[in-house]
Amino acid sequence: MKRFPLYLVAGAMVILLSACGQGGQQTQPPANNNNNANAPAGNGNATTPPSTAPAGGGNYDAAQAEALFKNNCSSCHGQNLEGAVGPNLQQVGSRYSKDDILGILQNGKGAMPGGLVSGDDAQTIASWLADKK
Repeated sequence: MKRFPLYLVAGAMVILLSACGQGGQQTQPPANNNNNANAPAGNGNATTPPSTAPAGGGNYDAAQAEALFKNNCSSCHGQNLEGAVGPNLQQVGSRYSKDDILGILQNGKGAMPGGLVSGDDAQTIASWLADKK
């Protein structure tokens, strides 16, 4: 029985892992222009903070968080958080806090590289995932 060449296995792993980073090349959701459906009614001035910015860990725009996840993370974690190359995230909030998830997004974990999302996008995704219990 012949052994499967290690270089083929290594090459396949590189291709699979690089797919996790491909979401960053997809179209991002439009920037918040204060036309957000979750914004308070009757106040259209530009000084109103965007509703997508997490405040205290739980205030975020779920639709934007889901779009960010699908554009940046679903290639490894599945469209419905079911897991694929990366782990299942359907109940990740029962295992990790928002800060833990944010740390994983920033620094990576296991085969996942850090920095695939950053700034407000990482905060939004971390808040959204922390609610998955």
